[in-house]
Amino acid sequence: MDAFETIIYEKRGEIAWLTLNRPEVLNAVNLRMRDELWTVMEAVRDDPDLRVLIIKGAGRRGFSAGADITEFGTAPSFVEARRARHERDLWGLMLSLPLPLVAAIHGFALGAGCEMSMCCDFRIASQDARLGLPEVNLAYIPSAGGTQLLPRTISPGVAMGLILSGDAIDAREAWRLGLVQRVVPRRRLYAEAEALARSLVGRPVEALRRAKQAVLQGLDMPLDQGLALEARLASLALASAEAEAGLAAWRSTSP
Repeated sequence: MDAFETIIYEKRGEIAWLTLNRPEVLNAVNLRMRDELWTVMEAVRDDPDLRVLIIKGAGRRGFSAGADITEFGTAPSFVEARRARHERDLWGLMLSLPLPLVAAIHGFALGAGCEMSMCCDFRIASQDARLGLPEVNLAYIPSAGGTQLLPRTISPGVAMGLILSGDAIDAREAWRLGLVQRVVPRRRLYAEAEALARSLVGRPVEALRRAKQAVLQGLDMPLDQGLALEARLASLALASAEAEAGLAAWRSTSP
């Protein structure tokens, strides 16, 4: 894959690392980064050998401080801005990826940085992390999925409070609320992300992907439709070669 200006993409066997690489501006997401992320996410989606993607931020100060506000209002027109967003819905593409995504969060994860982490299935935070959606303080609203993802990740009432106040929270509070699944010392962050990724690689790939599909699609369905989706995906999983091998192995070791 060609070299990028704002990100670094490294594939190491079945695990890939994606680094947001604008540390001089706290890895703020500009138009170039959004386009480069789109290119990488398409490649991730289409790579049959890739099992897990880990996303992290370059530099010591943070995962990402959010959208690059210096570019606000620079599109030729509102219509052009909306067209570009519609044609390249980066956040929707991330949410549609079938493989597990891991966010390794340190320092600031604000605005679009926090929203990007919520597009991931696992969020591991270092003890110095601070997460939040401060857009209301700029007379704006979270628009990279924050108003929809946060109340689907934590309690809707608590999510409303964080969105309307614009306040950031520390890593321990994020863990208490369920916004991150694990908090670790800064020096252990990437090792913990790697260990988690390797544990996922050791699990049946199709089972992981169907389980993820059932959860994400089922969230937007009435319960009866979600259960029907689960049953369909379970039938597909049970009929797979992976399931046959797993059942055979279980039978050979069961008393």
